[in-house]
Amino acid sequence: MRIALYEDGSAGDLGPIALLRPVFELVCGRFTQRERVLRAFGAREWSVFVRPYLAETYREEFPQAAVNDESRLSREPTLLINGRWLPTPESLAAIRHDEVGVIDDSVAYLTLDPLEASLLSDISWDDALARIARTRRFVPAGGKLIHRPWDLIEHNAAQLVSDFHALRDAHSRCEAPSQAAVLGPPENVAIDPAAQVDPFVVIDARHGPVTIDAGAKIQAFTRLEGPCHIGRDSQIFRANVREGTTIGPVCRVGGEIEESILHGHVNKYHDGFLGHSYVCPWVNLGALTTNSDLKNDYSAVKVPLVGEAIDTGSTKVGCFIGDHTKTAIGSLFNTGSSVGIMCLILPGGELLPKHVPSFSRVWHGELVEPWDLARNLDTAQAAMFRRGTKLTPAMERLIRYHFESTSEERAVALHRSRDLAAVR
Repeated sequence: MRIALYEDGSAGDLGPIALLRPVFELVCGRFTQRERVLRAFGAREWSVFVRPYLAETYREEFPQAAVNDESRLSREPTLLINGRWLPTPESLAAIRHDEVGVIDDSVAYLTLDPLEASLLSDISWDDALARIARTRRFVPAGGKLIHRPWDLIEHNAAQLVSDFHALRDAHSRCEAPSQAAVLGPPENVAIDPAAQVDPFVVIDARHGPVTIDAGAKIQAFTRLEGPCHIGRDSQIFRANVREGTTIGPVCRVGGEIEESILHGHVNKYHDGFLGHSYVCPWVNLGALTTNSDLKNDYSAVKVPLVGEAIDTGSTKVGCFIGDHTKTAIGSLFNTGSSVGIMCLILPGGELLPKHVPSFSRVWHGELVEPWDLARNLDTAQAAMFRRGTKLTPAMERLIRYHFESTSEERAVALHRSRDLAAVR
């Protein structure tokens, strides 16, 4: 049976962190949903159905995948898995071909018969799958459905634990250096033999597992609290990494981090606090960049996604930062901030605007006209070159697409900023 991951009509609700990737390529726990599903099924052939503007870059990054190819669905039964579903190992193992897994009336998975494939071309996928689902036996899917960016943060700690136990037998373990301190059960710590852990590192596994991937380097006087994960080739510099944190591959991290996800290729070398936040690739957080993740009155936090304030229902929410954004020294993000892709942040000694649309500039704390896109692309190319990679023409076309598609959001935000400045 083929596996196909798809984005439903709510994919856009994941805000700036899903502008340059499908929702199933967002990280929660140690893995993306795609990685978790393909591991569970051992699938060699797989398909994806993504927003049309993501198809070219996805084909480039994953040439082994069939992208937006509906003709494949008519050849053999295909297990369709909603890209927003965060499954448990048990829920994946329990999938049956004659059932549809649902969460809150949304389809999490169903097996599509080849004869039903034509239905997906007639109407929207959401409507078509709802119609097909009515011919199946409904069962609770298990796991969680991700609706907004902060859901990834809320479920990250539990997902780290689940991922650890699912891979317990596959872990490569080595002993921490004798001068490093391991608190809690040693079996809760998995350090790849190709990782480097200096003396005077504290690994606290009393509240959850700690995993360190190959090539990672943990500098002396770092503290890692489980559950947490340090990805391949990441470097941790005298940091306090608190529980519920995922640091993806090729990151440089210092300061204090709590219950946050650094997707990969993130630079947070210097001191500063990052809490309850999701940071996308190629973001550089300047020295002492800090975010608030709790309001003074302990009330629920609202996050402005595309300028609309969304009530999270949670009191602990940090910031969500899109790809290639750069912050200067001393940047201070308010509780529940949304920052788009390719933004340039220069602080003014006060809290920054909570809503910073993609390609915006914040100059001395105020939103101003965006800088030239060509300069932005040059900066991205330079940053990627420093890490041995490059900005491909396909990715540049995707970025240019978003530059146009977010122009109205920028204009509205800039107008609002000028109105606020006028009454001060």
